[in-house]
Amino acid sequence: MQSNLLSHDFAVQSEKRDALHVAIIMDGNGRWAARRAVERAPEVGIGRLTLYAFSSDNWRRPSAEVRSIFWLLRAFLRLERERLRQAGVRLEAIGRRDRIPKLLLREIDQAECVTAAGRRLHLQVAIDYSSRDAIARAAHGVCTALAAERPCSAEALGRVLAETLTAGSGEVDLLIRTGGEKRLSDFLLWECAYAELWFSDRMWPDFDASDLDAALLEFSGRERRFGGVPEVAACAETASIGGGR
Repeated sequence: MQSNLLSHDFAVQSEKRDALHVAIIMDGNGRWAARRAVERAPEVGIGRLTLYAFSSDNWRRPSAEVRSIFWLLRAFLRLERERLRQAGVRLEAIGRRDRIPKLLLREIDQAECVTAAGRRLHLQVAIDYSSRDAIARAAHGVCTALAAERPCSAEALGRVLAETLTAGSGEVDLLIRTGGEKRLSDFLLWECAYAELWFSDRMWPDFDASDLDAALLEFSGRERRFGGVPEVAACAETASIGGGR
């Protein structure tokens, strides 16, 4: 499968007509086996890759498991940040930072600083992340921004919310979930409004470049209308109107 062909096909599938935004919910033990997906992403036209690492609901898990997840994340950031920098990958953590352990937060800050100049791929890692919480916080900020409007219209609220929520992460083109589950689990709900969904029974540690290619190949064959009518139907309607003149 030729990566340049993939890039050409996938670019037209994005509403912004530029590099794709792919988000992945990584189900399966060993969720930090992310190198293969990160390495493959820019080769196939992905400009932004968002990985769901730790949801706000994951705090409910046994404390030993939470500590283990954070330890693995610290190890990933410490061992991979220089490799990411050399590969032109910019790493950014999204989600809450006020509850993250200080040692992990320090690794996040260092990785973001070291990779800040990366332009080949924007890698977002969602840690202590909840989409509902992000929307609620954005709405709270919008109330201040629109305080001058009396009353605040729904249209204005929606516009500013969209600008706020997508400013950092961007609209998602394709959402992938491994591990056999078929739900969004409070991940990028606003950003995934028009995302295509692709589910795999393969566990995340076994998800490799060929699986990513398979997801993108199926994605390239889907017709994305963003609320509009199919292109063929639109052309037929235009021709019918023109023929009646």
